[in-house]
Amino acid sequence: MANPNKNPEFDCQNQHTHHSKIIIIGSAHPLRGGGIATFNERMAEVLQQQGYDVIIYSFSLQYPSFLFPGKSQFTDEPAPSNLNIRSVINSINPFNWLWIGKELKKLKPDVVIVRYWLPFMGPCLGTILRSVKKNKHTKIICIADNIIPHEHRPGDKLFTQYFIKPVDAFVSMSRDVLKDLKTFTDKPSAYTPHPLYDNYGEPVSKQEACTKLRLDAEKKYLLFFGFIRKYKGLDLLLEALKDDRLKQLGIELIIAGEFYENPHEYDAQFQAISNRVKMFTQFIPNDEVRYYFGAADLVVQPYRTATQSGITQVAYHFEKPMIVTRVGGLQEVVPDGKVGFVAEPNASSIADAIVQFFENPIPQIEENMALEKKKYSWEVFIEQLMSLAQ
Repeated sequence: MANPNKNPEFDCQNQHTHHSKIIIIGSAHPLRGGGIATFNERMAEVLQQQGYDVIIYSFSLQYPSFLFPGKSQFTDEPAPSNLNIRSVINSINPFNWLWIGKELKKLKPDVVIVRYWLPFMGPCLGTILRSVKKNKHTKIICIADNIIPHEHRPGDKLFTQYFIKPVDAFVSMSRDVLKDLKTFTDKPSAYTPHPLYDNYGEPVSKQEACTKLRLDAEKKYLLFFGFIRKYKGLDLLLEALKDDRLKQLGIELIIAGEFYENPHEYDAQFQAISNRVKMFTQFIPNDEVRYYFGAADLVVQPYRTATQSGITQVAYHFEKPMIVTRVGGLQEVVPDGKVGFVAEPNASSIADAIVQFFENPIPQIEENMALEKKKYSWEVFIEQLMSLAQ
């Protein structure tokens, strides 16, 4: 950017006379990118409110089916009416990458914000960004969800190196990812926590949520929310649920989210505690998320490994206490003993934390939640992003 004073991101008074053009590259409607699509759409909305012209370049083909473990890559929810989303990138067609790169180079956006969450995307995104760079104008900022993936495949390192080369600066939402990034590059990078998922509507009462989900509002519920994959440690939570103390407390578990692996691997565990587990293992549409959080007394993230988790930010939005494991960046955003507890990634430690939560309530937990929540505003996140664009 030649003269920062000419750009609205650095000069708010100027917003009505000149709009900066921003392109976001990443999943968006009608794709269900887990939290990524939701995040990109919310980010685009906030940028538009701040006076930017925003287009999201999403995928016409995101994953070949062998890489996608869920039932469908698409949602049937209506498209966001206020966003310009172009589903045009084909992740496996090199001719498409060249064509999109050329188009974006010509468009000359001031900033391209690109999501990176999987090395598989390295060749596609790296090629597009190399073309964009040729216009000698656009700044490329990457939001790095993962640099080293949870599940390793051959070529990971090469693909990531290829992707990183044309990027100008990086934002990471966990200090662990920032550390991983430093092993690849010393380009400018910053840590800024994952902002709130505040687009799932207003909270509902436990009574209303339980009525909607046909659950008993008198009971105590834990919530495991999101796609079910090995690294998320559902098996550790099911093991913890067998603990006699949890049985005596009458604690039950709501599982809300789609299996991204073989569900039969959990059969034996489910049989042991089947009467205390409520399964909602289909894709949860955005407008129903609030019922699952509304019904829960406590959100549990029993992860084996993690970088950051959007689930934490949904829990903050609904002001629900959490138990997280001491992995990745989870304990960075869930202060132990203030808004919940941090456990070790094993069943007995998770069981201890759950018992502690129900038997020794945290004083002032509501006030603590409200205070913590303030740190995760979209404005703070966008400000960090745009200062890197300078």
